[in-house]
Amino acid sequence: MNPHLLPVEVPDPGALSHVQRLCDLTAPYERGPEADALFAAAMAETNAWHAERSPFFRSLLDDEPATPAPGVGRDVRAPLVHANFFKRHEVLSIPREEVHLHLTSSGTTGQKSQMFFDEWTIRAAQRMVARIFDHYGWITPDQPVNYLLYSYEPAPSLKLGTSFTDNYLCDFAPARDTTHALRHTGDGHEFDARGCIEALQRYADEGLPVRILGFPAFLHFTLERMRSLGVPPVRLPAGSLVVLGGGWKGQADRAIAKDTFYAQVEEQLGIPSERIRDTFGSVEHCVPYVECERHRLHIPVWSRAAVRDTATLEPLPYGERGYLHLVSPYITSVPAQSVLMGDLASLHPGEECGCAQPTEWFTVHGRAGISRNRSCAVAAAELLKGTS
Repeated sequence: MNPHLLPVEVPDPGALSHVQRLCDLTAPYERGPEADALFAAAMAETNAWHAERSPFFRSLLDDEPATPAPGVGRDVRAPLVHANFFKRHEVLSIPREEVHLHLTSSGTTGQKSQMFFDEWTIRAAQRMVARIFDHYGWITPDQPVNYLLYSYEPAPSLKLGTSFTDNYLCDFAPARDTTHALRHTGDGHEFDARGCIEALQRYADEGLPVRILGFPAFLHFTLERMRSLGVPPVRLPAGSLVVLGGGWKGQADRAIAKDTFYAQVEEQLGIPSERIRDTFGSVEHCVPYVECERHRLHIPVWSRAAVRDTATLEPLPYGERGYLHLVSPYITSVPAQSVLMGDLASLHPGEECGCAQPTEWFTVHGRAGISRNRSCAVAAAELLKGTS
């Protein structure tokens, strides 16, 4: 069994028994009245946990409750905390000596979300990822693969959440060889487009499946560079997989429609569309949202989602665009169990997808407004400047 699927215990089994039961659910897209009731009980426990340990969150519970959102559950109390709050404040519900991991959300400059994780929280999030990968058959301990990572090459001082995540995803299949697109130069990172092209050609000849992980803009640029240089398409071996994350932030002028991009990957790399998946996540909310084979971001059993009006924060019906509101009781280190994201999204019922996953799904339509805050993807995208 993959080590990330092994049991992990909440900090206080007496106070967080429903949180434990919810996070122990093994089917990532389970739904029904029992799962909803368990989720509501787990949220009540985590709210009480943070209220006891965080004066900030306790003050939120004193406010008038926000209008309940159907996608979250009418029995769920979920005070809104904007993701940008964590860019300006460090709010912990645990002693600092219990911090197991410290990650940030942005690049080398600008405001950063400072997120702190106790061992339970980060291991619970990792187990969610592992269960989704296991659900799709992507944990292959007996099949070595080659990795092309469109993310930051690790460095001693690097604490970026995206780098941590992409390197963690390499645990699901043993690595024969790994190539980082954003190479560490000693005083920063540099995008190595030529190195990516050479790696793709080498991996195509070696015959092992290839896993491509990370920012989509860099993969897109690599394919564009191949075309401009007259490099013919390669055929990566059967079983190859593309798992993208981070979006096109900072490169909106280069972004192309998802269907067009996936067709480009299939044409130039030989990876079929159903083996190309985008993801959504953030350092403020580490629950993984992974596309199904129809490329919809389904909501796993450990979380709930709603969309709220950008002016009133009232919950919106299916199909309408507003702020994405994500809720999960898994986190005990920071009161981030109910986060209002800066992303515009729309929520849709599960049956509108047509895949085997019954849960609701959402579409991200971009960032709301213009912000000075720079995410990992924005910082990384700046490395593309001057490369075309």
